[in-house]
Amino acid sequence: MSNFRSAQDKAHPNKSSTLMLAIITLLILIVALQIWLLYTGLNNALTQHADVALIACIVSVLLFVAAVGLLYFLPGKRR
Repeated sequence: MSNFRSAQDKAHPNKSSTLMLAIITLLILIVALQIWLLYTGLNNALTQHADVALIACIVSVLLFVAAVGLLYFLPGKRR
């Protein structure tokens, strides 16, 4: 029985490139969302709306955890 890593190592290089491109695109999207949440949270915190800033912080932490989880799926080095 194989796991994800061994199956990924046996995959064709084009499939690995497509997977890497999709993961990098998702990571860029997550970082852009986190920047927007930072802007929104700071803007609302400065106008005395701390509840929006707290929600933005929680969502940003969840996006960070999702981004770290996506790093597992990046293809390793070719041998």
